Amino acid sequence: MKAAIFYGIENIKTEEKEKPKCGEKEVLVKVAFCAICGTDVRIFFSGHKKVIPPAVIGHEITGEVSEIGKGLSDIDLKIGDKIVLVTSIGCGKCPLCKKGFYNLCPDTKAIGYFYSGGYAEYVTIPEPAVQQKAWVKLPSNVSLLEGALIEPLSCVINGQNYLDIEKGDTVVIYGGGPIGLMHAVIARAKEAENIIIIDPNFQRLESFAKKFEGLILLDPKKENIKEKIKSITSGFGAEVVITAAPAKEAQMEALEIIAQKGRISFFGGLPKDNSNITIDSNKIHYNEISVFGSFASNRVSFVQSAELISQRKIAPEKFITEVIPLEDIEKGIRKVRAGEALKIVVKIS
Repeated sequence: MKAAIFYGIENIKTEEKEKPKCGEKEVLVKVAFCAICGTDVRIFFSGHKKVIPPAVIGHEITGEVSEIGKGLSDIDLKIGDKIVLVTSIGCGKCPLCKKGFYNLCPDTKAIGYFYSGGYAEYVTIPEPAVQQKAWVKLPSNVSLLEGALIEPLSCVINGQNYLDIEKGDTVVIYGGGPIGLMHAVIARAKEAENIIIIDPNFQRLESFAKKFEGLILLDPKKENIKEKIKSITSGFGAEVVITAAPAKEAQMEALEIIAQKGRISFFGGLPKDNSNITIDSNKIHYNEISVFGSFASNRVSFVQSAELISQRKIAPEKFITEVIPLEDIEKGIRKVRAGEALKIVVKIS
């Protein structure tokens, strides 16, 4: 089979690789599409502790069930089913896994990281993932291409499930890439009144946001963000702030623009060697501010994501900038890093 093999920093090659065998308690999937994630970009340029080269990365995967292990007679799948793979696979034994929080398991072994990923013609759903039913069948009106957005959208849903966005809320989003815009679309579906996106790469933001109506775009290089938010909200502040960018400044500024009883999501992680920020905790205390973290997602968010696309509350075609062949994977990764595309999807088969 064809596979894009990651050999190390800035070294990925598309070549022939042996097709994986389907174990007795595994499922073999013929991959249709795998979208490029920002994490894939970071792996390509910086590596990852759970990706040991040579490896096949990629985790935003859709495909068709090709083979079902002989030991899985009672599985809720059949040959030909169109599915999206759930990324996070927990140990299944720890207190977090027992509550279904596989993404937070101390021993998470995700597809596209520890397990072989979707930049290949076939991918295996390993036994621990089968036990956790780590897939979602695509609704009949969602194509395999559209389904490639379910995984990133599920992460956005996981973050927003903490925030209780309501009709009339002002929602401020730091970061105007695909994740920030997905946050905006879901906030709009919840009838937020003002949806504000802040991004220093303002030209890119303006270009991408043209497809999405009713957004307020702010350039932090030209605007005093605190004063602008106060003006828009009559001095009250935003009910919700989402930092969908790996920026310390955004996390600290969030506490300057949040309203009393407001909710903040630290959605984008910071570099592990530079992740300390300074905040005035009295602002959280006296104003009853809630600050939430959000990391990856679980199957329940995948289901919600698939339903949103099926109901056309989010339009995948507005996010998918380009579909490329597997042979162009490196070009696609570099385009994403350069901000030349919103979402690039790799067509595998």
